[in-house]
Amino acid sequence: MKRLLLILILIAFQASATVEDLGNGPDGSTSSVLPTPYEPSLPSYLPSPCSGSLAYLTVSVDPVGPQSEPKDPYITQGKTLEFLVNVKNSGPSEVEAKLSVSSKNCPPEWFSWTTISLQVPSGGTHSEKLLVAPDMNAIAGPYNFTVDASGRCCRSRPGEGKFKVQDLDYASETAISGTGLFQLNKDVRSMNSGIKSNKEVLFSGTVDALVKNEYLVDNSKGRNPNFEEQDAVDSYNALRPGDSLIGTESFKSSAIFGGVGAKLLQSYNVQQMEFKSQSFNLQTGSEKKTAEFKTADNFTGFYLIDAKQITLGQKSLKEHEEYLGSFEINRRILFRNQPTFNAPCFEADCVNKPNIGSQSGIGQGFNSPCSSSSCYKFADALDAFSESV
Repeated sequence: MKRLLLILILIAFQASATVEDLGNGPDGSTSSVLPTPYEPSLPSYLPSPCSGSLAYLTVSVDPVGPQSEPKDPYITQGKTLEFLVNVKNSGPSEVEAKLSVSSKNCPPEWFSWTTISLQVPSGGTHSEKLLVAPDMNAIAGPYNFTVDASGRCCRSRPGEGKFKVQDLDYASETAISGTGLFQLNKDVRSMNSGIKSNKEVLFSGTVDALVKNEYLVDNSKGRNPNFEEQDAVDSYNALRPGDSLIGTESFKSSAIFGGVGAKLLQSYNVQQMEFKSQSFNLQTGSEKKTAEFKTADNFTGFYLIDAKQITLGQKSLKEHEEYLGSFEINRRILFRNQPTFNAPCFEADCVNKPNIGSQSGIGQGFNSPCSSSSCYKFADALDAFSESV
C-alpha cells in the first residue's frame, strides 16, 4: 500500500513540473506559454545562377585532309583515322567546356578519348584531335558518331563524324624470334589494284625479332592503301662462318591497270643487322595516286635499292644505290601520278588528237596513251580482261 502511494506522488510531481509560471499577463492573470515552431519566409524572387546572356557552343567534326576529299573517309580494320573537333564559343565570356563522344555503332574503345575538358575563349574556337581506330573485327560498312559540348550557363549544338570501313581482301602477318634456319616466300598479284609483289627471305643465325606484314584491299577508296607492306628486323647476327640474312623483295605498280607505273627492287645479304624498319604503301583510291617506300637500316654487309617510275610520254625517274660495308641509312622514295584522261600529243598532233573519253572502255579502267586504232583495240581488250578478273 505504501509503495502504491509513493508511485502516485511521483506521477503528480512530474505533471506539476511541466507547467511554467511566467507571472501575471497583461490583464493580471497567470498564463502558461508553449513554444511555437519557426517558419522561415521565402523571397518572392529566386535569382538565377546564370546572369546575362547564355553562351552558345557549336561543335564540328571534320576529317583531317583537304576539303576536296570526300567528307566520309575510308579506313580498313586495324588502321587509324584522324579527325579534328572544333568548338566555337559565341558567348560573351570564356567557357570551360566538356566534350563527350557517343555513338550507337562504334565501341568506345575505338576512340582515343571519349571525354575531355578544354577552355574556349569568348568569340573564339578551340580544336582538339580525335583518333578513331576500328579493331580487326570491325564489320565493313558506314559508321557515325557524335561529339557534344556542355558547360555552365551555355547551350550547345553537337557535331557528327562519319567514316566507312573497307574489308581487307588479303592479310598476312609473320613474327618470329630464335636461332636456326628460316625461309619465307610470298607472291602477291592483283590486277584490280595493279600490284605485283614478290618476297624471299632466308637466314641462318639468330634474331631477336623478325616481323613481316602484308595487306591488300582491291578497289580501295579514299586514302585507303591498295597494298601495304611492313618489315621489321631487330638484332640479327651470324653465328658461324657462312651464316647470313638474305632477302630479295620487288614491287611493281602497273600504270596500265590503274597504278603509278613504279617499280622497286631491294636486295640484301648481311652478316649483322642491328635494326631494320621498312614500309611500302601503294594508294590509288584518291585523286593523286602514290607509291611510297621508307626504310631505316643499320647493317654490315651488302644492300641494294633500285627504284624507277616510267609513265609513257610523261616522265621517267630512276634511282640506284648499292652499299657494301657497315652503314646506317634512312631512305624515303615517293612516286606520285596525277590521273589524266588525255592522250599525249606533240605540237600539231594535239589539234586533231582523238577524244579518249569517246573510245569504248577507255578512261574508265585505266589511262590510255593510245594514238592508233590497233592500240585502242589492245587497250579495250586489257580493260575488259581487268573487269572480268
